[in-house]
Amino acid sequence: MAGRSVVQDAIDTQRAMEMVRMGARMQMLEAETGLSRERLLKLYKEVRGESPPKGMLPFSADWFMSWQHNIHASLFLCYFDFVSEKSEFDRLERILAAYRMYTQHCDEYEMEHVLSLTRAWTLIRYFDADMLQRATCTRCGGHFVAHAYDPTHDYVCGLCNVPSRAGKTRRAAAAAEETVAA
Repeated sequence: MAGRSVVQDAIDTQRAMEMVRMGARMQMLEAETGLSRERLLKLYKEVRGESPPKGMLPFSADWFMSWQHNIHASLFLCYFDFVSEKSEFDRLERILAAYRMYTQHCDEYEMEHVLSLTRAWTLIRYFDADMLQRATCTRCGGHFVAHAYDPTHDYVCGLCNVPSRAGKTRRAAAAAEETVAA
């Protein structure tokens, strides 16, 4: 690392600490900072008090297509677009700002954080690689995540056409029982 700027090293360390606090995986930290893997591992352990999760990130744009994942990904993307339009942040700062807005929204409405920071980062990378596109719902006019190059002229979103099994998960059933018992 000869010739590496002390200031850039400090900026990368600060960004890495923020990303670790927000739940970033090692692959994201390595891609978005100039810090060595060894340094990132030490930093992760110091900030989180545990070793980072092991394993590869899932690589499939299909994850963003199921109804709940699609709604959350689309919500995050709206925040990302807003931050991109209203700020002069670099790409990573826009992702972090949009993710903060997304988590605040979920907290305010007591919703599960379906989208992790690493998934949000992956979503933006898929858009950059033209693997995903936006589709406009013909009923509500909202903009949603769709596979790139899929026909979208008669697209209907998961909010306007909720699948019959939506909300029928074990977690939803447990929450409903908890509400009834209270």
